[in-house]
Amino acid sequence: MKYYKVMLLAALIMALVIMPLGSLLFLLNTGAVHLTGLMVAVFISLIILIVYINERLNGKRTAVLIVLCLSVGFSFAVPHYYKESFAKVDDAEVDLYAYQPFTESDQLAKLEQPSSFTIEGELPTLDGATALYPLFAAFTQATYPEGEDEYNPYSGPVATTKTPSAYSRLIKGNADVIFAAAPSAGQQKAAEEAGVELHLTPIGREAFVFFVNARNRVDDLSSEELRQIYSGDVTNWQEVGGGNDEIRAFQRPEDSGSQTTFINFMDGMPIQQPETEELVSGMGGIIEEVASYRNYKNAIGYTFRFYSMEMVRNDKVKLLAIDGVEPTIDTIRSGAYPLTSEFYAITAGSENPNVAPFIEWIVSEEGQQLVEKTGFVPVQ
Repeated sequence: MKYYKVMLLAALIMALVIMPLGSLLFLLNTGAVHLTGLMVAVFISLIILIVYINERLNGKRTAVLIVLCLSVGFSFAVPHYYKESFAKVDDAEVDLYAYQPFTESDQLAKLEQPSSFTIEGELPTLDGATALYPLFAAFTQATYPEGEDEYNPYSGPVATTKTPSAYSRLIKGNADVIFAAAPSAGQQKAAEEAGVELHLTPIGREAFVFFVNARNRVDDLSSEELRQIYSGDVTNWQEVGGGNDEIRAFQRPEDSGSQTTFINFMDGMPIQQPETEELVSGMGGIIEEVASYRNYKNAIGYTFRFYSMEMVRNDKVKLLAIDGVEPTIDTIRSGAYPLTSEFYAITAGSENPNVAPFIEWIVSEEGQQLVEKTGFVPVQ
């Protein structure tokens, strides 16, 4: 028995040495700070177990202490995983490799005949909003030289770094053309301070949409009701025909295309503070960021129609009709849907000689065919 006890104690002591080091490395590599409390609880439980074995303490009391300790640890982790159980609607939910040019993807729009315009020589560097990547990837496949390895959707000459970063790259001269919604006030100011003039060419139209949990019995809201919700004047779904639930209104990060469009929609009305969440930064620190939409039963969020319907395809959320009109291709085309806006090919004085003819081709019949085939409404 003594030999067995020595071996058990040695194993537990090794666990107490290895576990903290392993846990620290795990937390640094994964950023799973929500597991810190649980790991500390397991560590303390092992110490209690060693003391119990060594001192022959009361077994029941020791078991109660370990259970209490682990319960406290689980209380740190369970809320996080409960939150994670709700579907998210954000950029991380989309696999852009499905739209990569010059692959066997069947999701990329294609012309029936080879393009009348092709790019030779210096390739324009493209960037833009995640929601528009399928479109400018289609432009790339139609006009750029084939080279599957060159067109990674996250890096290289044709990639999406999301709207805020795309504008920053354009202003700094690191991108020739970006595809996005109109710039925010902050992006306009950054361009002016850099001595750069932004040139916006409308290339398509899209619907700005609001969505809720599919189980929410509200199907239609007026523009005024939406403004009242996001200004904080309406706080319960019961006030707009829903159940007796507090409204949880999610927003998007500052300078994103959808947030800029949302601010324009609010038309000067005060906007309540967005829900935030703590995230682990690349350097291991904690940063506070606008929380991604999570599909709680009382949640509401916003984005663009194509992104939500064609890219995310989450059947657990539903798009709301606004002012009695549903967001469809037909209502966007006719102008009946009230929250329709143009999106743009945006330049900032690039010296690449292929940029101007490329944009001319985009607004030509062939380019506009790809706009429509991708799932947007053309401007021509």
